[in-house]
Amino acid sequence: MRSNEYWRAWSGMAAFLALLAAAPVVQAANVSPGPDLVSETIQTRFDPVTRQTQVAGKVASDLCFHLSLPDEWRRSEEGLKAVVSHVELGVSLRSARELRDMPQPDLASRDAAFLQRDYEELLGRPAQSVSVSSNAGAMRWSATWVDVNLPTASHAMTVETLIVPLSNEWVLELSLSGAETQGAYNTLAQRLLTNLKVQGRGGCQA
Repeated sequence: MRSNEYWRAWSGMAAFLALLAAAPVVQAANVSPGPDLVSETIQTRFDPVTRQTQVAGKVASDLCFHLSLPDEWRRSEEGLKAVVSHVELGVSLRSARELRDMPQPDLASRDAAFLQRDYEELLGRPAQSVSVSSNAGAMRWSATWVDVNLPTASHAMTVETLIVPLSNEWVLELSLSGAETQGAYNTLAQRLLTNLKVQGRGGCQA
């Protein structure tokens, strides 16, 4: 039998998740503790001719990443926000040092397991469904919780993070939210994974 403390914690979390109920996939950076947000080190440049936003992020003096997004995006507290829609992109870093106690064989797998543990501790229960897949050199982790107290029509919440190893010391966590449909979400997620480029040593601009 579940304790009253458990149900109070879960009900409180369900009330919080009501704010996120419109999104088909919740942005992990908004609710998961731990990773370092890198919004202050991100630079964006919108090209009105191509209707694309070029994004550059600096991790260290010898490590950076670049990607492009459709239409215009601007920096936000968690990362980036589209100007013409409600789509947001959470951009976070996690260090290998933070993941050193995880037993998985590679950095991306350790980060996925770390996220899984964090969310289960945050929500107070294990996920009913977990998916981990590799895509374009990155890892796509998602987990779904189902409960009648959740404020969505399906009484379910799915959290997903795209995990990109940048080096032996860092992984990049990309979390999309606000897409109108699952199809739109998948298209943008695939674009992120296929055009993201990592540069080291002399490839980073000052």
